Amino acid sequence: MDILIRRALPQDLADAGRITVDSFVGDGFTRPDSPYVELLRDAGRRAREAELLVAVDASDQQVLGCVTFAAGGTEWADIATEREGEIRMLATAAAARGRGVGEALVRASVARSRELGLAGMAFSTQPTMTTAHRVYERVGFLRTPERDWSPIPGMNLMVYTMVF
Repeated sequence: MDILIRRALPQDLADAGRITVDSFVGDGFTRPDSPYVELLRDAGRRAREAELLVAVDASDQQVLGCVTFAAGGTEWADIATEREGEIRMLATAAAARGRGVGEALVRASVARSRELGLAGMAFSTQPTMTTAHRVYERVGFLRTPERDWSPIPGMNLMVYTMVF
């Protein structure tokens, strides 16, 4: 399967939102009753206020996954400094897992950071997202425990970074 990574188009938004919710809630990373679910579902907002990249099947343009990219210092960047890019809400459709979709989205985010002249990347992940951690490490990200943080009590996030 050939995968194409591009900015989300209006026709991609519903699928991107559904895939993100399915991934985070369905895989047990977010409670179904969490207010975060609406943010996950609102791909249109992410596309307007940050950059929403989608992975699509090159033959039929079906959305296979997505990631929100934000430059540090912007509203969507939680942990990145102004010289770093950040990824948020990386999600792959269940049927597309194991095909390199997540890795392609992460690599596209690294390329976008470089294109913007940023010095590196930093982002948060939950300790239980071990499959994603393997992707990050394969791409070249390093665990940076001194930057770990908790956005709300009881939610401890790990930080990964890459310096260009």
